[in-house]
Amino acid sequence: MRILYKLRKREGLLVRHALITAGARGLGRRVTEELLAKGYSVTVTYRDEASAVELREQYSHLEERLQLLQGDVTKKEDISRIVGQTVERFGRIDFLINNAGPYVFERKRLMDYDEQEWHDVINGNLTAVFYLLKQVIPLMRQHEFGRVINYGFQGADSAPGWIYRSAFAAAKVGLVSLTKTIAYEEAQFGITSNMVCPGDIVGPMKESSIEQARMHGERRAPIGRPGTGEDIARVITFLCEENSDMLTGTVIEVTGGMDVIHRHR
Repeated sequence: MRILYKLRKREGLLVRHALITAGARGLGRRVTEELLAKGYSVTVTYRDEASAVELREQYSHLEERLQLLQGDVTKKEDISRIVGQTVERFGRIDFLINNAGPYVFERKRLMDYDEQEWHDVINGNLTAVFYLLKQVIPLMRQHEFGRVINYGFQGADSAPGWIYRSAFAAAKVGLVSLTKTIAYEEAQFGITSNMVCPGDIVGPMKESSIEQARMHGERRAPIGRPGTGEDIARVITFLCEENSDMLTGTVIEVTGGMDVIHRHR
């Protein structure tokens, strides 16, 4: 199945390949669309079949550059299968975009979490990234190029307390340190590692464009509009560029100046 890889190799062209987790809906979908628009090939992991079917149908004309694989990135066996199938078809993984990450929407104090909720959030947002890095970084080293993109939240770089979001905050603050450590350890192999921190991007805005957001407006936002998936996708695709190699170990907030984590104090 390494059709695209063999074709490009024969033509002497290089098509960078992205692996994005949970890339069939929400922010991940918008990032997937931007990567495809830039000419990259993309493997998308998903859990929701309906979203994957819709994405596949919408981009059927780009089927040679798009692969959708169902799996749970908290399971090592699923990660091994996903990475294996990606390399089998495309021959490489240049960008690892860790978009997946469970989140408890109910506002709960730490004492109200049960153990399973805690482990699900920590594993999904931190341990899963470790599993993926272990599988993907050796592939990036082979080509002396790689881009690792993780997701955080406003202020994660300073390890703030986030009331009612203890598990998520703890996982993401840990991921900040992991992001920076990978940046230092892998720089010699041409691999960068950065974190993007979305602001208050909710509902349909996750898959919306900046133009749509300007039409919608948002009085609470200092810049006068809500954040969108396009805002996040633009930052991520910029970080993936070859000439963005000076940006590594950075935590980039995309908030429009809105304070998200302190509004419930």
